[in-house]
Amino acid sequence: MTALLHPPDSLVLLVLALAVEAVLGYPDRLYRLAGHPVTWIGALIAVLDRRFNREADPAGRRRAAGVLALALVLVATGLPASALALACGALDPLVGLVLCAVLAASLPAQRSLHDHVARVAEALRREGLPGGRRAVAMIVGRNPETLDEAAICRAAIESLAENFSDGIVAPAFWLGAGGLPGGALYKAINTADSMIGHRTPRHEAFGWAAARLDNLVNLPASRLTAGLVAAAAALTPGASARGALHALRRDAGRHRSPNAGWPEAAMAGALGLRLAGPRVYGTTRVEDAWMGSGRADATAEDIVRALVLYRRACLLLWGLAAGLAGVWLTM
Repeated sequence: MTALLHPPDSLVLLVLALAVEAVLGYPDRLYRLAGHPVTWIGALIAVLDRRFNREADPAGRRRAAGVLALALVLVATGLPASALALACGALDPLVGLVLCAVLAASLPAQRSLHDHVARVAEALRREGLPGGRRAVAMIVGRNPETLDEAAICRAAIESLAENFSDGIVAPAFWLGAGGLPGGALYKAINTADSMIGHRTPRHEAFGWAAARLDNLVNLPASRLTAGLVAAAAALTPGASARGALHALRRDAGRHRSPNAGWPEAAMAGALGLRLAGPRVYGTTRVEDAWMGSGRADATAEDIVRALVLYRRACLLLWGLAAGLAGVWLTM
């Protein structure tokens, strides 16, 4: 075994890690006991933000401090992940592969994403608008008090589409490309972007490097995610692969994010919905383009339909990884 850094080992690792995470998720008991890799990375980013991001400094110095902070986060993540991969590679091949797969299973979040989005539909059915607002506030950053039922449902489906890309397909892509270190480094970049990569007075300069690097590393996964959603639509009664492809061609490039428009447009077109569009974060209204040309009045049933599509797309992702691993092993 080659330290689980390169194909075919990294692809086999990916196949096992996706299966383990889909079945087990990340156990709540383990989270309460030791946290999660993302929380460890987030704690380091928070410390660096407090110490390096000085509001009295000029923008150029704050940007340089953000570059340094990001570099420190990547080193602090990459070195332990590489050491763990090397340690797994030094064990019996089967034992090392299984152990590394269990570690890598903490990086994608198939089960967690599914459960969080499903809770929005359940809350709407059981508790109405107040429950739906509380549930959706757990997965989106927009002001829940501005959302009616249709907006809650759209927000949940948009979150499902976007997080399928950066919470599942992207870590899977980098796991397959670079083993455990590749997946861990991606999570560090994505966590940094989520914490400091915002266009706010505090973080526009300091988070510049995190935001730009996150855009770059998510580029291949966002396109792959759109393809997986379209393919899943072809296998799902009531969904439209043609609609997904049409929305992709027309709308994906109109999103303010260079990556989020791809999975959101594919999901919107597949389900016959309109997603994204104008929305409010805190007190700030964001004027974004609509993805898709269908109904804007989404319902809890549309969330359920989106979850069916998502589960099939996850299976396709696993099948793609397994197929690539099989091809590579026979070369």
